[in-house]
Amino acid sequence: MLIQFPLDSNILYLPLVYLLPPDLIVRCPTLNALPRCLSEVSASESMMDLLTGDAFLSEIMDASASLAFPHFGFGGWKEHYTGYSPVWRLSYALPLWAQLIEEETGWGVQALFRMKPGTQIPFADPEYIQALFSKVVKRAIEEQGWQSLLDVVREMPCDEDFEPWQTNVRIDFQRKWYHTRSKNVQTVSLEELIEEDEDGSIFYIPDATQNVETYVIAKDFAERFLATLSDKDRQIVKLRQDGYSYVEVADKLGYKNHSGVIKRIEAVKKKLKEYKGKE
Repeated sequence: MLIQFPLDSNILYLPLVYLLPPDLIVRCPTLNALPRCLSEVSASESMMDLLTGDAFLSEIMDASASLAFPHFGFGGWKEHYTGYSPVWRLSYALPLWAQLIEEETGWGVQALFRMKPGTQIPFADPEYIQALFSKVVKRAIEEQGWQSLLDVVREMPCDEDFEPWQTNVRIDFQRKWYHTRSKNVQTVSLEELIEEDEDGSIFYIPDATQNVETYVIAKDFAERFLATLSDKDRQIVKLRQDGYSYVEVADKLGYKNHSGVIKRIEAVKKKLKEYKGKE
């Protein structure tokens, strides 16, 4: 028998709750309070109140968006972006995620209500859930025609897209933005390369119109240090100067993944400290 619910009923999203990994659902107090048995939910007036409340809808929207966002191909996490970001908004397509997951797996509200009364629903394998969301997001991008929008967002990000704190994705955006658009920011950008270095500002190149002497000294020092590096390390530095992310540098230079780039940057940091000690 087919059970019908209003299109705006929260119960349509209950199956998604039972797909959430343990480390995610514990951060959602309303969802975490729901028993993992439909019989227990339906027998409790307080649980039914939770299911129909705004907190349930808010938490399942946030949780599903957190699972979907990483598969759009943008850096960082959903929490690093604001509601102005088109990708952030697309990740909140809750009805679409529920529909596609049911189509892909058969797991939806109908399957939930066909379960034997008293059945306890186990947690799904987190890796399976990650692979499932990867599949449905890719399918949504293709079927909804989102790819052209995502290409534009990737090519032309805005400062309003990012939360104000200094996340890696916001720092990468700022570097690319200032490198391509500001006539006043001049940098040899080892400052950017060694952001974790306690003396990372050593390679900031001041505006020559403000202090020519300081500019020349800093630029000369950076150029002499770069001359001590291998060709590959200089390529990495140059690409980072140009605002490329670790992943993009790895792609351009033929590394299997960005961890190789990070290892080379750590080596450059070490050489930098040694070189500074000799000056």
